[in-house]
Amino acid sequence: MAMMSSVQPSCCGTALYTDSASFGEMRDSSADLGNAAELRQRMQSDGYLYLPGLLERPAVLEARREVCCRLANAEYVRSGTDPLECVAAPDKTSAFMPEVIARGNAALFQVLYHGAMMQFWSAFLGGDVRHFDYTWFRTVFPGQGTPPHCDVVYMGRGTPNLYTAWTPIGDIGLDMGGLAILEASNNHKKLRESYCTMDVDAHCANREGRAGMDAWQKGTDGHLGKNLNQIRKSLGGRWLTRDLFRAGDVVVFSVFTVHAGLDNQTGDRIRLSSDSRYQLATEPADDRWIGENPAGHGAAGKRALIC
Repeated sequence: MAMMSSVQPSCCGTALYTDSASFGEMRDSSADLGNAAELRQRMQSDGYLYLPGLLERPAVLEARREVCCRLANAEYVRSGTDPLECVAAPDKTSAFMPEVIARGNAALFQVLYHGAMMQFWSAFLGGDVRHFDYTWFRTVFPGQGTPPHCDVVYMGRGTPNLYTAWTPIGDIGLDMGGLAILEASNNHKKLRESYCTMDVDAHCANREGRAGMDAWQKGTDGHLGKNLNQIRKSLGGRWLTRDLFRAGDVVVFSVFTVHAGLDNQTGDRIRLSSDSRYQLATEPADDRWIGENPAGHGAAGKRALIC
């Protein structure tokens, strides 16, 4: 990938190898938006679709305004700065706060669950669409990234034909991090038969230690590890990202696709993005993430298994 930025991408503090065999640029699929069959085939082969300009930029920036105002009111933005710049307050840190951002946020929901986004999913899925009621919103402060994982381990109790839309709420340059996809990892047979069968909210009631109640009580994070270079060497493919994601862009991917959030190296800016999930309305949905008050990873979402 011929990066315009001089930033060395990293995740969880480890710099990524950026040689041509290890690192690359996401392929632009926006020219094929009118060809659902081609997009489905590309999703199957690559595990993702990068769709720059899918959404109306003014609508995304309006959602950003609401998000930034909420963060400022909660004192996560540095006093005396423009809230829209989202400069982190020096004494605050958090990577995940949907309870602050997503609840009752009409501007954000307009972007994620109406208009161009839903039109895309209706065409891509070929029928009526259901989205999860729970909205994941990430406020990534400087220095933080998200370790690599597949979404299926967190939401695999419904249809396997479930997809994620990663939506930048504002422009995100490589210095701010952003999303990285491990290309074609959705087709890794061993991964699908092992790690991807895990349910982070289930435990073996008839076992002790890591496989049993200890894992349920302590929580299982579901990550594949923290060293992206080692994971790429083990699974193959390249880590793919972009020098710049703009407000209005969307990256969609399978719940079986390995992905990660790169480190925010800006020093003082908060990275804003959302993860929303979509499926055919006729297929079963993971009940942890639907309803007025989804159970999520709370006690009501736990399962005891005999295994």
